[in-house]
Amino acid sequence: MAESRQQIANVERLHSFMDKERLAAVVVRSGINVTYLSGIAYPGTLSRHLDLTGSVRGVLLVWPRQGEPVIVCDYSNAGVTKRDAAVTRIELYEAYVESAYACLSRVLKNLGVDREQVGFEKDYVSALHWEELQKLLPGLRMTDCSDMLERVRWIKTPGEIALLRRGADLLDDAYTEVFPTIRDGETERDVHSRIVGSCIRRGAGWAHGILNTSRNPILYGGEGDATFNKGDLVRTDYIAYLNGYPGHQSRMAILGRPTAEQQRLYAITVDIHRKTIDACRPGALAKDIYQLVIQEGAKHGLKYTSSIFGHGVGPWFHQQEPIITYGRNTPLEEGMVLAIEPHHGSWHLQDMVVVRRGGPELISPKFSTDELYVIDV
Repeated sequence: MAESRQQIANVERLHSFMDKERLAAVVVRSGINVTYLSGIAYPGTLSRHLDLTGSVRGVLLVWPRQGEPVIVCDYSNAGVTKRDAAVTRIELYEAYVESAYACLSRVLKNLGVDREQVGFEKDYVSALHWEELQKLLPGLRMTDCSDMLERVRWIKTPGEIALLRRGADLLDDAYTEVFPTIRDGETERDVHSRIVGSCIRRGAGWAHGILNTSRNPILYGGEGDATFNKGDLVRTDYIAYLNGYPGHQSRMAILGRPTAEQQRLYAITVDIHRKTIDACRPGALAKDIYQLVIQEGAKHGLKYTSSIFGHGVGPWFHQQEPIITYGRNTPLEEGMVLAIEPHHGSWHLQDMVVVRRGGPELISPKFSTDELYVIDV
């Protein structure tokens, strides 16, 4: 491993699962798992090649059960890969001239696993590339390991939790900076640009999310020309990625003093939010936590209709397993990190918590949600 980058992935758990599945190696292609195992959060244009399965400039990472892991990438990725990777062995190919999978076939042969059982992300390897590799290595036994890798990632290491906490603090600092600056008549677009800009200035590689006035009936429709006016709620749902790991929490504010009814609804939102967090303990089922939100809302005459009220978090794309949703039998395990967000309409709070045996640990306590944040206008 490179001295400048520490491996923070749960390698011990990965090896345990590989042994159980009798895998001589795993090959990862998605941004999620390449970032997880390599430590690289590829920037800008380079990042798109991890998301587009048909890209001729794809990155692959081979993790053998025995031996040294290998990153397969094209020459345009070489500089950032050598600088940032926690994996030191790199095999380069010339994009547009040869296929990444042709290079991969040579790597698998050199590792001596070309006739062994090897796991692949079947949801990220195109059918064309799957067939290409089978032709190049007819003795290779290819199997899907996507679900296995989900289960590996959902138990976090101390290094991952520390990075998530740094990202959460960064995002809360951005909220604290921008909320007081919102003015009557400003557009969602104007405010959104300041939140994203604040995240980038503070060290985020990239940031995205939603910002809505409570008078905008279309949530997650993009930040446009709708304006914030006195009495409006400010609804947020942002993600700020730090070294590929998300700071991910939602905070609320209001322009001017809240009415008695707004204070009442906020108090209910906080109460249900905190009861949901408290339910996140080892052994609890995802479906039961989802149902708790429905039941608590009904006590106050509120109908919670979202398809999810929380989810696991991890590198590259924030929303990962386990999902807190209807009918999901996944039991929570100690060491999981969940973003909990029981929301209804514009009333949306979200926090990341670590599932602990003695009770959930809040990752992002920097911004107090005890009271609705008031913006003087």
